[in-house]
Parts: sequence; C-alpha cells; structure tokens
Amino acid sequence: MITRVYISHCEKDTALARELEQALWAVDLESFSSVLKKTESLSESELISFGVRHSDCMIVILTMDGILSPKVNEEIGLAVGTDQLVIPLLEYGEKLPSLISHLPAIGFSRDTFEDALGVVIKDIRQLTKLDWLKIRCPHCGEEMTQYITPQEDVDRVLLEGNDLKTMCSYCEKTISLDPRTFRPRSTE
Repeated sequence: MITRVYISHCEKDTALARELEQALWAVDLESFSSVLKKTESLSESELISFGVRHSDCMIVILTMDGILSPKVNEEIGLAVGTDQLVIPLLEYGEKLPSLISHLPAIGFSRDTFEDALGVVIKDIRQLTKLDWLKIRCPHCGEEMTQYITPQEDVDRVLLEGNDLKTMCSYCEKTISLDPRTFRPRSTE
C-alpha cells in the first residue's frame, strides 16, 4: 500500500516538486522532501534518511540540474540501498543516473509536466488502492473530500479531451477538474 511518497529533487526544481506535491495531495497521498521540509534540530542528512526510510516509494525529478545534484544522487542511492520503489521523472534529452538506469522513466518537458503527473498518478493507482480525492473549491475556498473518479472514466475523459466534472458539497457549484492531476481548472 502506498500512502507516503518521498520527492527527490534539486533546489532549482522546487516549482516542479511543488506541482507534484499538489497532485499527490489531491489523490490523498502524503509527500515528503528534504528541500521542502525543514526542522530546527535535525540535520539535512537526518531528514533525508527519515524521509526515504518512512516512505513507500520515491519519485525523483531528474532535470539536468537534478542529475548533477550530489544530494539527489545520494537520495537515489539511499532509496536503492533500502529497496524502495523508485519512479523517475526524466526531462527529455537527459539520461538516468547509473543506479537507476535500468528503470523505465516517465519523460517530460516543462510544457508537458502535467501529462507526466497524470502518468505518475495512474501508475500509483495500478499499484495501490486510491479511494479519496481532495479538492479545494475555487468558488468558496472550502476543502472537500470525495471518492476518486474510476480510472476508466478518467481515461475516457482524457480521450474525449474534456474535463472531469464534480460539484462542491458546500456551495453546490460545478467544478471542472484536470483529468490528469485532479486540480480544479476553471469555474462555471
């Protein structure tokens, strides 16, 4: 069962990591990153060790900067050494680090990152059961939880080029969701 995901990334890719964090939050998965979490009494190495060891898998964002980052490579080494499931997000034109070069990667560009997030969510859904979807209503700002749309319906909506539709349980207005990330897209 996957409930907690470690996000490995370099500081220059923090915006991409935050997008991934939001997508994981929407499908009720907890995420952890040593760059995004700070404590006063724990060192960065202790945060990394804690985060990796207490996560069910690692998603590593590999841009050119990420591949060259010693910290990202150390996190990959720790994950491989502890038999963690590693899901690489690889920017087009880059090559996987040698420790995970045997793994299939989810390719992306800055323009197609949301497509890659959709693949990550779909892959995780195939490995574990995801029941809940969390949405912050763009109309009233309330956060609600509802059952996640079945993957077959998500696939159908993607093929049709449409949005998923849901209704806010507070203000009862329709919300359009991006079918890849379940993020509210527009208001109606």
